[in-house]
Amino acid sequence: MKLLVSVVDAGEAREAAAAGADIVDVKNPAEGSLGAPSPAVIADVRAAVPAERPVSAAIGDMPNLPGTAALAALGAARSGATFVKVGLWGVSTERDSIELLRTVRDGLADVPGAVLVAAAYADARRVAHAPLAPQLLPRVAYAAGVGVCLLDTAVKDGRGLLEWLSPDVLASLVADAHAAGLQVALAGALRAEDLPVVRDTGADIAGVRSAACRDGRRTGHLDAERVRALRGYATAGDSMS
Repeated sequence: MKLLVSVVDAGEAREAAAAGADIVDVKNPAEGSLGAPSPAVIADVRAAVPAERPVSAAIGDMPNLPGTAALAALGAARSGATFVKVGLWGVSTERDSIELLRTVRDGLADVPGAVLVAAAYADARRVAHAPLAPQLLPRVAYAAGVGVCLLDTAVKDGRGLLEWLSPDVLASLVADAHAAGLQVALAGALRAEDLPVVRDTGADIAGVRSAACRDGRRTGHLDAERVRALRGYATAGDSMS
């Protein structure tokens, strides 16, 4: 299982890459679960990370505005992001979710290598407007022609992914996505001890931010030793699989 580490700037990006992060993700925690960084920050992170190491970027917890989402995604991809994450915040139905993702996908068609990531929320039921139910994510992503699914948490209050969906439910969701030819990333206040559980679900990628920071807070500064330890948890047993 690959380890994705979220960073906020080029300095953290260099530390994450040197400590073994498989994917360096850039976001702005001040703007929400999938808060969008500026194009300049994405470009700086891309320049700071070895060329063979992919960079991902969030474009925000998107309202149901397909054109706005497509424009933001194109900006992220042209700034250097390989993986572009779209949070399905403002959509609650399959139809609206698919329309939003297809519009963004089509907007990325002219950017070689850009991969769209559809992100839903494990704790969607505690958001007032009830975004797309997480169990629908594989079906929506497949219908929209998206390559990767991400489950995260919408509300960042310390309650993690495994408090909202059990390992069995996550394993079933991962199996559905894999059957459709999709990769799956799981995130949401994951701790080091959660990573073996996430790995056992069959997920392809585990995403962390707070667990990689010195004080265990997503607004803290990245700690390279924590990243190294997290990668150990994420990849343990991979050579035997």
